Amino acid sequence: MKKELRVKKNEDFQVIFKKGKSVANRQFVVYSLKKEEQPYFRIGISVSKKIGNAVKRNYIKRCIRKFFQDYAQDIRAGYDYVIIARKPTSDMDYHQMENSLTHVLRLGKIVNVQLSATKKK
Repeated sequence: MKKELRVKKNEDFQVIFKKGKSVANRQFVVYSLKKEEQPYFRIGISVSKKIGNAVKRNYIKRCIRKFFQDYAQDIRAGYDYVIIARKPTSDMDYHQMENSLTHVLRLGKIVNVQLSATKKK
């Protein structure tokens, strides 16, 4: 995922937390904030040290980035998203994370179309 498609600055995270809308399930919390002037979406990822060691946290972040790369055409552009991983993600593999992220994005109406279960097969 290209660096310009990521939310990196603390100020940006704080604005998204304060002004954005949130939706959650057991594994993830997703904040979204509309950006009218932005023709693409950006994501920020937060994985707490409570979830595990650096290896586990980096694995979770890589899985989230891969999900957004794979489904980029289905996700609404013009938004900034912050994804916060919760404790249950430490025991999940990529496919479980993919299903959980799909679920939470559907709850928040963040996807343009229904993500197909057969997309990666």
